[in-house]
Amino acid sequence: MTLQFLQPEGWAAPRGYANGVVATGRQLFVAGQIGWDTQQRIVPGGLVPQVRQALINIVTVLETGGARPEHLVRLTWYLTDRAAYLAAAKEIGAVYREVIGRHYPAMTAVEVSALMEADAVVEIDATAILP
Repeated sequence: MTLQFLQPEGWAAPRGYANGVVATGRQLFVAGQIGWDTQQRIVPGGLVPQVRQALINIVTVLETGGARPEHLVRLTWYLTDRAAYLAAAKEIGAVYREVIGRHYPAMTAVEVSALMEADAVVEIDATAILP
């Protein structure tokens, strides 16, 4: 696997993500993961615990496919409350580093009006490149 993180000349460094990634290897796509446990029960406590669980779920799927968090090349975050996300940014960053580490692939975050599971407040899908 080869990863090259792209930083256009003259651009300010992004905070917590990469502007782009060039990768070669076998692709692994992870469907949107929400903050529920193995029995499909939403974890209590709101956004930060749900982010943590969604990331744990992504890592579990990666491991099942023979990948690790450092193989991630893209994450897309769907959030039901932009203000809550911004207010919890430091806590979310800490949870991200706890689960994923200091690996920052290309990421997009968007606010959506709702998710399919009524109590879910975040959903994250992922793409990884395996060696």
